Amino acid sequence: MHDPAEFRALHLDRFLAEPDIFAAPGRVNLIGEHTDYAEGFVMPAAIDFATLAAISPRGDGKIVVYSENYGKERVFDAVNLPVEASLHWSDYPMGVVAMLARDGCEIPGFSLSLWGDVPLGSGLSSSAAVEVATALAVVSLNGARYTGAQIARLCQRAENEFVGANSGIMDQFISANGAEDHALLLDCRDLSYRLVPLPANVALVIANTMVKHAVAGGEYSCRRAEVEEACAVIARHRPEVKFLRDATVDDLANWGSEMTANALKRGRHVITENLRTVAAADALERGDMAEVGRLMAEAHWSYSHDFEASCVEADAMVELAQDLPGLLGARLTGGGFGGCTVNLVERSKAPAFAEALAGRYEGRIGIHPQIHICHASGGAHRLEAAAVAGGPVEKKT
Repeated sequence: MHDPAEFRALHLDRFLAEPDIFAAPGRVNLIGEHTDYAEGFVMPAAIDFATLAAISPRGDGKIVVYSENYGKERVFDAVNLPVEASLHWSDYPMGVVAMLARDGCEIPGFSLSLWGDVPLGSGLSSSAAVEVATALAVVSLNGARYTGAQIARLCQRAENEFVGANSGIMDQFISANGAEDHALLLDCRDLSYRLVPLPANVALVIANTMVKHAVAGGEYSCRRAEVEEACAVIARHRPEVKFLRDATVDDLANWGSEMTANALKRGRHVITENLRTVAAADALERGDMAEVGRLMAEAHWSYSHDFEASCVEADAMVELAQDLPGLLGARLTGGGFGGCTVNLVERSKAPAFAEALAGRYEGRIGIHPQIHICHASGGAHRLEAAAVAGGPVEKKT
């Protein structure tokens, strides 16, 4: 995460006002892809890449949003908020502001600076980090009270209804509710969750294929429609099945012939992925890393072959990791069609693993990847004054 003291100074220099600063992490999903909008299970972990949001009140009724990453500023009227996306980076923070207004919150004028190190377009949820950091910052001004789950829902609405990305709840939820040294098994039906400890000797090695994807693009929407088609066929026979969360592999055997070939494969991925995700959480709790690795391998095969959301580069990254010392499990993570793989690696061997994987990938694909050695971090929080002044970063409870 960027230095909050330096970020405070940037905001103060630009807006001549002392800010409060909030941090919201990106995430990596250990297992459970495209199950969230089927009201299934996912198991992400927050990571030590984050978006910082600095906010200070204004007296002129304006909302001024500045992105340090883009080096650009946009100005809005607090009483005349935008009602639709403009295909601009500011859609993410302003979508959150618009949802807060729809929720009945008073929106004052404010200056907001954003600065993040979550890699863009890599499947590590840079957009969710921006949304959650913005939400915490704005509600700090108007005194509204939201739980972590409520913040996640509001930010999901911003992405769905304002930005136009048909995403599920996972990214925003883990950014708002993550815990240090834990993954989070989330039931996307009722947002109940349990924290699952990650072994102290295991690192999260995130390997960026450098192939970018757009979550709002047509491939994501197409896959989601095929999942819904599979569910609709099953529901004709079992009306109690509202989402594939409620369906079984036997249902596919019984009525898969009534689906298109693609819907059958997408349905098989989602149904089996739900089973794998819960099983992986149970395996982590009992410290069975061999079983976690086996389930991750099955999950990648399903994601690549049944859901068809991988690519040559991502499949290569997973394959090339298999015989490297220290690997416990590897798979493509995120929305698919590029992005990153997540590798569970023995911590002591992680630096050598990362170096070797980068060399192998560049040798085969011809692209030098970005590889990050991470750990599971805490969720979104306000930074204490000591941290902003240059002291240790602590979480406010």
